[in-house]
Amino acid sequence: MSDGLPAVDPTPARVAAMLGDVADPDAVLGTVPPLFGELTARGVATACVRAGAPPGALPVVLAAARACLAPDLNLLGVATTTGTAAVALIVAGPVGVRLGLSHGTGLLGPGPHANGAVGRALALALADAGGVRPGETTMATTAQPARYTCCLAEDPDGPWGTLAARRGAPDSPADAVTVVPVGGTAEVLPREDLTDPDAVLAPLADALAGAVLAAGRLERGADLTQVLVLPPEVAARLATTVGDPVRVLHERGDAALRARTGRDDLAVAREIAPVVAGGPGVKMLHLPGWIGGSHAVTAPLREYLRPL
Repeated sequence: MSDGLPAVDPTPARVAAMLGDVADPDAVLGTVPPLFGELTARGVATACVRAGAPPGALPVVLAAARACLAPDLNLLGVATTTGTAAVALIVAGPVGVRLGLSHGTGLLGPGPHANGAVGRALALALADAGGVRPGETTMATTAQPARYTCCLAEDPDGPWGTLAARRGAPDSPADAVTVVPVGGTAEVLPREDLTDPDAVLAPLADALAGAVLAAGRLERGADLTQVLVLPPEVAARLATTVGDPVRVLHERGDAALRARTGRDDLAVAREIAPVVAGGPGVKMLHLPGWIGGSHAVTAPLREYLRPL
């Protein structure tokens, strides 16, 4: 399976170097939809080599791939939908620094960081083991660029701690990964004076509500994980003006959705996940949840940082 981009030749020597001291690289760690092929450390290491991922990337990609198999994520639906769902990978902890992952300027675009290669390795690993073939086993009408890669690191100095820590990852703030299907990306701009929290909260609430309205399946809003990438400047401002940003965003998003539909039984998300990342500036990013029904899954890296 190929994503159509040039790939590094996965020679035995390169795969062995990526595997390192994994004790049993061919042990079956799960089966991957849609065709339920076997997930192994060797297969993931091969994907890491092909994607051009840096040395040491295997624990992150392997943990993320296994997390994608959790029932909450609904990988079968993500892989076979006619919609645009793609898996985003969010990395927390010192491992991001060791791999050269960026939580700063341009983190989801081209640059000297490893974000693109690590996210691509996860996409290739899932496609290889799962038997993903456009027009045969996956029927996305348009798909989206995040199906090539979507990986970012969290700013460790964010005012609310990392997403992984807030979701209860053991030993936080140790290394952890969070995987979540997203329907795309959308820029969100604050309104005028940042000293007014409404200048940030109002457009974010509109974005959360808009994702549910655009999908046309209003009742499914309560079954989404919606990610908001907030640059440090915006996060710092919110931290000084609102107590609990997740609670406030839920309240504001639900209110916006209910005001636009006239219904008081709707919600914009099961989980709203603010992630602090980005460079200087105040432009925010919304990663809307996949309306097909899928939730974020967080996994610590402890067992993957030692031989399997």
